[in-house]
This record gives sequence, C-alpha cells and structure tokens, in this order.
Amino acid sequence: MSFADMSQESFTGDAERAVLVGIDYKDAPESLLESSLAELARLTDTAGAVVVATVSQRLDAPNPRTFVGSGKAEEIADLCRSFAADVVIFDEELTPSQQSNLEKAMPRDVKVIDRTALILDIFALHATTKEGRLQVRLAQNQYLLPRLRGMWAHLASNRMGGGVGSRFGEGESQLEVDRRMVRKRITSIRRELEQVSRMRQTQRSARYASGVFKVAEAGYTNAGKSSLLNRLSGSDVLSYDKLFATLDSTTRKLALPEGREVTLTDTVGFIQKLPTTLVEAFKSTLDEIRGADLILHVVDASSDERDAQMRAVEDTLEQIGAQGISRILVFNKIDLVEPSVRAALSARFPSAVLVSAETGEGADSLIEAIARAASASEKVMEVLVPYSRGDVVSIAHERCSVLAESYDERGTALTVRVPSDLTALFEGYALSD
Repeated sequence: MSFADMSQESFTGDAERAVLVGIDYKDAPESLLESSLAELARLTDTAGAVVVATVSQRLDAPNPRTFVGSGKAEEIADLCRSFAADVVIFDEELTPSQQSNLEKAMPRDVKVIDRTALILDIFALHATTKEGRLQVRLAQNQYLLPRLRGMWAHLASNRMGGGVGSRFGEGESQLEVDRRMVRKRITSIRRELEQVSRMRQTQRSARYASGVFKVAEAGYTNAGKSSLLNRLSGSDVLSYDKLFATLDSTTRKLALPEGREVTLTDTVGFIQKLPTTLVEAFKSTLDEIRGADLILHVVDASSDERDAQMRAVEDTLEQIGAQGISRILVFNKIDLVEPSVRAALSARFPSAVLVSAETGEGADSLIEAIARAASASEKVMEVLVPYSRGDVVSIAHERCSVLAESYDERGTALTVRVPSDLTALFEGYALSD
C-alpha cells in the first residue's frame, strides 16, 4: 500500500485535478503496476487533467462493491479533500455498481471514472473524420448503457414509501426512457457506421483487387507511426507527441527502389488493457491491418516500457486475428537512445530495423526490408509480350517489378517479378526454357 503525491503549488490554471488508483495484484510483478499507472498518468495528461496523487492497494482481486477496500476508499476520499481533486480515475474498468458505490464514498462533486471512460474521452477529443466520430460515439453509448441505473440513483432514493405511486418511481421511469434512447442511438449509429464502412470497404476492395502489395503500420500509441509514414512516403499526416493523436487510418503510396509502388497505411495505436468496446467499434479501421500483406510493428525504442508495449501490441494483433501476417519489427526514435541501447536491441532482435522518423536514419534500410518482403512471395518470369498487348506491358510496369526489358520484331521481352495473383496472366507469354 502506497501513494505518491505532488504539491498543489505545482499546478496552475483551470485544469481538473485527478487522483489515480490502481491495484497491485499479488501474483503480478511490481513493475506491471508501475508501468500501467505511468501510462494512466500520460492518458490523464492527454485528456487535459493533472495528476495530484497516485494510490494503490495490494489485493488478490478487486472488491466487488468498491473495487478497493472500504478503508482504502476512505483514504482516497481524504486525498480528494486534501488536494481539492475533481476526479478519481481507476486503472481498470469498474462495474456500474462499483462506480455508483465509489461516488457515494467520495466528496460531493468528485467524479469517479475508469480507464475505459478516460480513453473514450481522449478518443472523442481526437476523432476528426465522420467514421472516427461514429466509432467513438458507438463505443461511448455501449459503455453508457449498463451505467444508466447509477446515474438515476439519486431520484430512486427520493421516492415515496409504500402506497399508491410507489411502484412507479420517477427515477425508474426516466431510467427506462433513457435506456430506450441509448439503445436507439446505438442502433442508429451502427446503421450509419455500416454505410460509411461499406464505402471504405469498396475503396479497400479496389486496392486489394489491384494486386498492389499492402503494408500496414501497427504499434503502441505514440510510437511514431504517423511520423514514420510521413518520412517514408513524403506526406504530411498529422503527428503529435500525444497518446492517440490520430485515430483514423491513412493510406499513402510508397515507391520502392525498383520503381514499384506499394501502399502504406497508418492505423490507430494500441495500448495496454485496450477496451473491448473500442476494438469492436474500430473494427473497420482495424480491418486495414487484417487485410495487409505485411505489418510494420513500430516500437518506441526510447520508452522504458517497450517490452510491455510490444507484448500489448502482439496481444491485440492476436485479438483481431492478424497474428499470422508477416511482419517487420521496427524500432523508431532511435535518435533518442544511447549507443549501448542500440547495440543491445540489434543483438536481441537481429532482424529488426532501427530507424528515426525525426532524422531519417535507417529509413532506406526499412524501405529495402519492405521491398524484400514484397518480393518474397513473387515469381521471376521471362515473358515475350506481343506489341498488340501493350496493356500487359503496362500491368507489368504498374504492378510487377521489371528486372529487364528489351524489344525485337516479335514484341517486348521482359524479365519480371510477378505477384501470385498475376502469375496466370503472364504464364500465357512465358518463354520456354
């Protein structure tokens, strides 16, 4: 049992003051709690609040009534009074009853939220496209629905005693009205999201049908995926040093050394304890990862928590069914680490690529690694295409790697590296041994 606090003089302005709460599970390593609470502090900062105190309790399992023990709940309430806190943020998802009981134990006007609610709040701040906003609204309403009863508890407690009218309390009546409204809202958002998703799927299907090699970035939030996309493709996608700065997937063309183009897609960042409601709501965005031919697992090399972050990403990739896709491990922000750390990473992960999206170091090596992966599943063929089939030659240049090209009276002779889906097209023009 411990808590660390910071002096009130450290904070100025109108930012909300937050007390963070976590559980130190007896069968978990101590570093797990530390890294999780450190991440929760970063999430709190991203949401615009300041952390004034952090408190934890060692338990076998959460208390079913108040998540922490009753004595610890009183201690948290005292901290809220001492630091004039506005909100208490729990590091794990609270049940509706736990949240309601905790709010009763806290001083008046102190909010109690959990990690999921905090992440949803951040997502609401950063969603910019129509699809992104719909996905966030869906997750918010799915989270809200089971918690409506607690929100009307103050009305239920004011109902009259027995007798006429006691069976139809105002709180219960309003509760049912709100439940119907939220369910209708969820249905409406899902319907609208399906329409937007169908449009995205049409665009995605066109890319898939083109045979273009598809590369998707996956990684922990704030690993520098958007910055890396900008560095490799020469684009200007929004990138901030904040958690979940970008939520919507962005696809750009990437030219490989042999002149061939592939697509590179930036996707929403992952995080420890990623809420299942968000995984479901962002299904269409995560489909970009599932449909990729190659995944770049981007890791912040400068983070003290990189091992835990790598595990969280691998777990999420498995959760969305992308664990079988080929991948390249990419350690980004290598300009921020000491030479000894670079050497240790290279020794531990010999096939990984070390890059800096900020300085461009290692970018050429990463592009070469992508080119090798794109060529691995292809077949080298020698073909002779008649001049009457200029369309086949165009396809060779657009969708294959042309290794050699010459001309004679019969047509265009090509040595090409052909993707598997185009092999049948070129076999009709293959030169015999």
